Amino acid sequence: MALNESKIKEQICDIGKRIYNKNMVAANDGNISVKIDDNVFLCTPTGVSKGFMTPDYICKVDANGNVIEANEGFRPSSEIKMHMRVYAKRPDVGAVVHAHPNFATSFAIAGQPLSKPIMPEAVISLGCVPLAPYGTPSTPEIPDSIEPYLNDFDSVLLENHGALTWSSDLLSAYMKMESLEFYAELLYKSSNIGEPTEFTKEQIAQLVEIRHKMGIKGKYPADRKGENCYKCKRCFWKD
Repeated sequence: MALNESKIKEQICDIGKRIYNKNMVAANDGNISVKIDDNVFLCTPTGVSKGFMTPDYICKVDANGNVIEANEGFRPSSEIKMHMRVYAKRPDVGAVVHAHPNFATSFAIAGQPLSKPIMPEAVISLGCVPLAPYGTPSTPEIPDSIEPYLNDFDSVLLENHGALTWSSDLLSAYMKMESLEFYAELLYKSSNIGEPTEFTKEQIAQLVEIRHKMGIKGKYPADRKGENCYKCKRCFWKD
């Protein structure tokens, strides 16, 4: 296989510790997956803390979420359907991270997308983060709710639930989660101090151009032609 499964399992455990130590998950929350090839994926098991995993915890599943390999006492996350929908619709994606970061999840609970252009890094790396309608965990409702956003975004808030990010590799998917949470925290705090200063359309256009020059991979909502962003209250780079 193209990827070293042992190393990927170790990396999944490391990322699990990072999201746990950064209070992005509590108890047994959250899940992580990595694509090995078109029909082989490694994923975190259900019912375990992401901060205390070892490589022998990690499960191997096929593209339908069926178990290929799992040690006794472990079975794949019940949210694996959500991950598989991302992989099915985005062949360029190599890893998916689901967490419940405090500030981002607070916006999701309040029914608010992250759609204000307030810092260059967020505009360049994320654009904006839409809000997918609520779906019951462990059911097809969540995969169905995120599907409309998969072709234009690399992250999404899950209404009353948490956040989901995806990218070409696990570290990049995790970094998007960290960036999303930092953006949400700054937006929350600045909104409590006063009215956040938002970039002008001209400033946003400059930041979008910087992203293009940097050659950042993945989907980006500003690349949608002549359309607004789904259910966001407004799209900050379109008329």
